[in-house]
Amino acid sequence: MITHIFLDVDNTILDFNKAEAIALEKTLSALSVPHSPEVIRRYSQLNLAQWKLLEQGKLTREQPEVYLQKVRRYRLLFDELKTDASPEEAARIYEGLLGQGHYFMDGAVEMLQALYGSFHLYLATNGTASVQKSRLKSAEIEPFFEQIFISEELGCNKPETSFFERCFATIPDFKKEEAVMVGDSLTSDILGGIRAGIRTIWFNKDLKESSGEIRPDHTIKALSELPDLLHSM
Repeated sequence: MITHIFLDVDNTILDFNKAEAIALEKTLSALSVPHSPEVIRRYSQLNLAQWKLLEQGKLTREQPEVYLQKVRRYRLLFDELKTDASPEEAARIYEGLLGQGHYFMDGAVEMLQALYGSFHLYLATNGTASVQKSRLKSAEIEPFFEQIFISEELGCNKPETSFFERCFATIPDFKKEEAVMVGDSLTSDILGGIRAGIRTIWFNKDLKESSGEIRPDHTIKALSELPDLLHSM
């Protein structure tokens, strides 16, 4: 029986892609940098590459390079755009804008309402603490969760086993066999849950192909499927 549920935030509960695009468009406008849907997509690719380095352990949060990576994604983008706008200023503006407001994934609020009171709910997210806390406060969903675990505060990232072990250590009478990780990322949420020894549910709304090497216990394509699945596990 499942009693403890760890939920990812970005692109599981909150629509990070939409928030990213809006914050980036405003950032580039503030710096008078021309932008287009193609530019937004290119930034997203560069940004994802930096997060993959953290997931793969090629960077750690203790390294000064983590800050440089936040700036580097803009330096790479601006080099491609042949603009002399400041990457440092872009990083500062963007981070402030990203923490403003929120956008829910379809069915996220209804899913939380259905689970609340029947399970112990926790948020488990990679990201910058100030940004994530601002978005969660705006979304007004903090009361649903008993604890909120943010990688920057824990000092390690999903899929590192240490991320999950530090979460587990704070939960009284925690049993791995009664826990599940739910998220959209195979390489972060699902791999992390597998390494930590808990069950996993992949939120695969875009019907992506699995790599074959990372196998979730269950897959859902809509958040509305989650309550019934959890009650059956």
